[in-house]
Amino acid sequence: MSLCAALWGPLGLLLSLALRPALGTHTKRDYCVLGAGPAGLQMAAFLHRAGRDYEVFERAPAPGSFFTRYPRHRKLISINKRYTGKDNAEFNLRHDWNSLLSHDPRLLFRHYSQAYFPDAGDMVRYLRDFADRLGLRVQYNTNIVHVTLEKDRRAWNGHYFILTNQKGQVYQCSVLLVATGLSVPNQVDFPGSEHAEGYESVSVDPEDFVGQNVLILGRGNSAFETAENILGVTNFIHMLSRSRVRLSWATHYVGDLRAINNGLLDTYQLKSLDGLLESDLRDLAIVKDAKGKFHITLKFFLEEANASQSADAIPLPQDDNDNFAMRVAYDRVIRCLGWNFDFSIFNQSLRLSSGSEFSRKYPLIRASYESKGSRGLFILGTASHSVDYRKSAGGFIHGFRYTVRAVHRLLERRHHGIAWPRTEHPITQLTDSIVRRVNEASGLYQMFGVLADVILLKENATSFEYLQEFPMQMLAQLETLTGRTARHGLFVINMEYGKNFSGPDKDVFFHDRSVGHTEDAWQSNFLHPVIYYYRHLPTEQEVRFRPAHWPLPRPTAIHHIVEDFLTDWTAPVGHILPLRRFLENCLDTDLRSFYAESCFLFALTRQKLPPFCQQGYLRMQGLMSTKSLRDHGVESGLLRDYAAMGQVPEDSSRQPGDHEPVGRPLAAGHLIQSLDSNKEEL
Repeated sequence: MSLCAALWGPLGLLLSLALRPALGTHTKRDYCVLGAGPAGLQMAAFLHRAGRDYEVFERAPAPGSFFTRYPRHRKLISINKRYTGKDNAEFNLRHDWNSLLSHDPRLLFRHYSQAYFPDAGDMVRYLRDFADRLGLRVQYNTNIVHVTLEKDRRAWNGHYFILTNQKGQVYQCSVLLVATGLSVPNQVDFPGSEHAEGYESVSVDPEDFVGQNVLILGRGNSAFETAENILGVTNFIHMLSRSRVRLSWATHYVGDLRAINNGLLDTYQLKSLDGLLESDLRDLAIVKDAKGKFHITLKFFLEEANASQSADAIPLPQDDNDNFAMRVAYDRVIRCLGWNFDFSIFNQSLRLSSGSEFSRKYPLIRASYESKGSRGLFILGTASHSVDYRKSAGGFIHGFRYTVRAVHRLLERRHHGIAWPRTEHPITQLTDSIVRRVNEASGLYQMFGVLADVILLKENATSFEYLQEFPMQMLAQLETLTGRTARHGLFVINMEYGKNFSGPDKDVFFHDRSVGHTEDAWQSNFLHPVIYYYRHLPTEQEVRFRPAHWPLPRPTAIHHIVEDFLTDWTAPVGHILPLRRFLENCLDTDLRSFYAESCFLFALTRQKLPPFCQQGYLRMQGLMSTKSLRDHGVESGLLRDYAAMGQVPEDSSRQPGDHEPVGRPLAAGHLIQSLDSNKEEL
């Protein structure tokens, strides 16, 4: 903190707040974004493209300040897969975990690093170019030190957000978008915790740990990243945490331990002195002896000891149990316990936290990413991860770039009357539309169980509207939030893992783990598409009290597309045929495509024609003259037998000497009258 910032303390802040009404120097903005990290810049890009009045406030002199320091050992664990064998940009984003969304193909992260796990410096460079090339409006070196509410009936949400920076300048915002991430190191208060060095400040030079005994508190990626850096120079490393380590390939949660950092697991299981231990830190204490070594004892022993006793006289567990696991002395203790949200700048009137243990890490927000305490305050990026914590990728760039887009669409609807983007198609394209999205869409793929595509059926299921990446838990409010209607039924397309496949105690490599038969598709383990059908839009009560472990209320019908090793759901028999039959059963219709001759025969034999024939054949699209069709028409009495009469139907457009065109449409007359009568029966 600079000297100026230090002097700007409670006294300066109070002076600013007292002078604010008199000075009347508000800078007014419709949208204020706190933080120019990935989430803040992503929202700024959407606001900028929509032509909205916005400003981004960043306390550092450049964007992405978090990545200038973290991760401490500079290697990101977000995948930079530059080659997939496909040219589809949307599909490739499934495997690009670093790029933000934009319409500029130059702003893909693969242009900034060739490494599969890039250096953090590459992310800093990428974010700088993202802000500059898109011309985003960012105020750098602007540290917002206080945020409060000011009631005003004229405001969009019944109040304005009043922001004050380190110089006392005041900003008035209609909507506040907080993208400051998690920046406060998590600390557990126990006796001796002050002896632990923090991940945020500990040395990253392995030479500083040569020949030392090291204890690391924590079991996440930062803890294992720290261990990986010094694994080859220490005597041993012990890692202590409250619960067992969770491996991302077992839990399918990207925030758990990644394989790139798990070298300590090898040395532990192969008995090379390093090890993992489980215990609640609040039950322990760290004691420093006269030689500067650290000993682990029980908090109970410390409380029983006389306060006047020296550290060397405090009882240790090995006094009673000579094979106590941590009976050795440690040279260093390192705290790697993760991060919390910084609530300090927010006035209590915003009601961002309830005080519970979980809400001390994350702000309290709804499934729409809006604060539960203040309308118009949205939490973006890593800090919004409470919506899908340990369930999906919303705390990481490759996840929250899509949730930020969803928030922007909600804001466009609420404040500018712009309905949620959609495309409309005839019902005959329903199967193809679903197949295309489940094979290409990156938002569905990365934010599985959180964002889903929604298909809204039109009256009589003749056509449908397709809405992409809507927050699933807000389904009951879909009509209000999107401006679309769901009166005739809807489909929801989600991506899911098998319900019993993910977890720290699961063996995800068991024999026959893959499901290959379509009749067993509901037992699929790996990520696969699931389609829910509802005759009516679920109510808020149905969403809230849905069955345990279900992402949505119980539907009218449900269909699992069987998992695929290549995540390519295009097999005609294994994937597409079962899907089409499911859709047909829900709609009580036939979604197949037909040749004109088949439609002609259906018109003679069925009361209800398939939609393909209704939308093509009955509009005289694709019905061409063939000998077979003429024969059918004559036999049914719909056409006259001109050949037997030695005549041809008159055509006023033909000139003398013209030949009959190949594939000429059938004559009208009695045929059209019959088709009109069929329309009335549909």
